[in-house]
Amino acid sequence: MKNRGIGKSRHREIGKTGLARSLDLISRFPDVPISRSLDPRMSRSAIHSENLRNYYLALFTRWGPQCWWPAQTRFEVIVGAYLTQNTNWSNVEKAIANLKRQRMLSIKAIREIHIWNLEELVRPSGYFRQKARRLKGFVEFLDKQYSGSLDRMFAQPTTALRAELLALNGIGPETADSILLYGGNHPVFVVDAYTRRILERHRLIKKKTTYEEIRALVESAVSNAPPAALTVIQAGKDSRHPVSRMSSMERSELSQHYNEFHALIVRVGSEYCRSKPRCEGCPLQGFLPEKGMGALRPATPVVSKRAKAKNKITASK
Repeated sequence: MKNRGIGKSRHREIGKTGLARSLDLISRFPDVPISRSLDPRMSRSAIHSENLRNYYLALFTRWGPQCWWPAQTRFEVIVGAYLTQNTNWSNVEKAIANLKRQRMLSIKAIREIHIWNLEELVRPSGYFRQKARRLKGFVEFLDKQYSGSLDRMFAQPTTALRAELLALNGIGPETADSILLYGGNHPVFVVDAYTRRILERHRLIKKKTTYEEIRALVESAVSNAPPAALTVIQAGKDSRHPVSRMSSMERSELSQHYNEFHALIVRVGSEYCRSKPRCEGCPLQGFLPEKGMGALRPATPVVSKRAKAKNKITASK
């Protein structure tokens, strides 16, 4: 698959799988995330960008590559993006398993299956009638616009294809961006409920901040980062999912960063930043702003006991 929108810039690497590239790209940052000194004259947006990059580094240092999206084909990613709406991933896995068991996880199969049968297969994901109709609608769109070819569809410019996807019934920004990033290697960041919750609690955004504003904020922080700003010496090795064909596909460097950052946000959101937060032990706990300081306070992560012990030994010498 061709890299889209990257050209010959530093955001391009050829010949490495997603997992190998993640470990290689993030290879020079200390194993204990230490706050960088920020110029007090920096703008609000510059501080937000620096904080977001520090979040990414802290999460990657803790857990490493997450091997997301767990799928074998691009079409499976698309189906999963529809089915995950308003439900958790475990229910999606049950519906995907049903489709695989009946050999219905292909464009041709979804085109030909009767809608009633499709509804029964995707029932575990909830809202099964809506989702079955929407899957049928996507295949109709693919047939009409691109003669049933995902290659042709994903070869379109990101902005144009995103507009086409958003025009389809049942596709909102999160679903469209999931399809673009995870299915088509288009460099877009996926914003979900966890992203909004975490950034609100860290005072980087407000409740009224729109999806597009959040996406632009994260994309700016990552795409404009200096080469060394997104690297660590020792990445974590605690993936939530086994390596799959799609999670290990060749990607542009920028798409891989968006992939990993989103997956790590989902991890920290589901384990720590829940509706009732569990801050103790969270990799982002030390980044929480002090009362009254808002998001303009430079992020200062908590230093581990091991690091403190090393500092004491160094000081004594």
